[in-house]
Amino acid sequence: MVVVTRLNGTKFYINALLIETIEETPDTLITLTTGKKFMVKENCSDVIRDIRHYIRSIGVLAAVTSKANTESEGATS
Repeated sequence: MVVVTRLNGTKFYINALLIETIEETPDTLITLTTGKKFMVKENCSDVIRDIRHYIRSIGVLAAVTSKANTESEGATS
């Protein structure tokens, strides 16, 4: 989860794994895969940084970016 701030100043958490798009229009608009949209005070780069930090913290980034050892998995050429 990442914390963001509504335009009225209240903070809330968004599930980072459900974020589909982030746009600056000039306010930041976050669209979830569910179709729900949120306008927030943070800029795109701050939200993306927080998403990356969250993904690293739960270990998803390591699973996606590490190179698999094909020999140990039984693959043949």
